[in-house]
Amino acid sequence: MSRGNQREKAREKNLKAEAGKGKKTNMSGSEFQKHKEDAAAIMRAKQAAAEAKKQADGAKK
Repeated sequence: MSRGNQREKAREKNLKAEAGKGKKTNMSGSEFQKHKEDAAAIMRAKQAAAEAKKQADGAKK
């Protein structure tokens, strides 16, 4: 009574499931919130700089 490759298929499936689990962060809630706020502040600064550049280029023309 052979089970064929059923065991091997189950092992492959379990390895794939375990590989996907490692993508979680290890930051606490407050650390994660601070990180998000810092990233948002950086993006706002970049957007303001780009907007200022657009306005400066528009004024030159």
